[in-house]
Amino acid sequence: MVYISDDTLDRLMKEDVPYIDLTTLALDIGGERGRMSFHCREEAVVCGSEEAERILHKLNVKTLYRMTSGTRVDPNTIVLEAEGYSADLHRAWKVCQNLFEYYSGVASSTARLVTRAREFNPDIQVVSTRKVIPGTKELAIKAVIAGGGWPHRLGLSETILVFEQHTIFTGGLDGFLGMVDRMKKSNPEKKIIAEAKSAEEGLRLAAAGVDGVQFDKVDADLLTDAVKEIRSISPAVTILAAGGIKEDNVGPFAHTGVDAIVTSAMYYGRPADFGVKILKI
Repeated sequence: MVYISDDTLDRLMKEDVPYIDLTTLALDIGGERGRMSFHCREEAVVCGSEEAERILHKLNVKTLYRMTSGTRVDPNTIVLEAEGYSADLHRAWKVCQNLFEYYSGVASSTARLVTRAREFNPDIQVVSTRKVIPGTKELAIKAVIAGGGWPHRLGLSETILVFEQHTIFTGGLDGFLGMVDRMKKSNPEKKIIAEAKSAEEGLRLAAAGVDGVQFDKVDADLLTDAVKEIRSISPAVTILAAGGIKEDNVGPFAHTGVDAIVTSAMYYGRPADFGVKILKI
């Protein structure tokens, strides 16, 4: 499972409690002991439980029970229970609830995309773009994996992915096609993936020897024929579909025969509904 840095967790805690918990201090209840439980009110894929436990530990709160990220739960399921002093429980409350709600939402959205896509193509993968909401990347990537997806590209240093915004400086697509052999020789350990805006561009890229073609905003009907033609030219080439693919239209794109669906949709999935109960003990 993806490891989230202490710096990230410390930042989240600092955002919610920059100085003191004024309410708990004013009520003078910080020294009372209590038990806190987080329960998911709906069917979902849990994510963020390991981070919630680490936050609780930082605040000297003892975890009594915790589910693992990636676990599918039914409505009204307790996913974490902990015990400690009131002051510490209240400092952890909203930070942990926000973690559970947002990242379980991303994980659940990913799971729905994967399930729907594999109804049409059991071997397909759903991969998330790097167009993540700023400041959320570490946990968003973990949530995608917890939901059964995979990150497409974590950053510019990771893969060679050529867009139209690159070929504008190479003399267009023709100029880039003439560079493919040289790029493969100079980067022998890296695959070269290129974006295609049409079936014709995809065929030209495959014929030039790229390792992968990523179709952007090409209709599923046109994509089906393009995939068949590309496979006849280069059976080993990786083919991806991207551009506006969401839960309601992922099926037809998965049915085209592509290897993976590239999308940002899971990042904007509705947060899961979590409740929190605190009892005095």
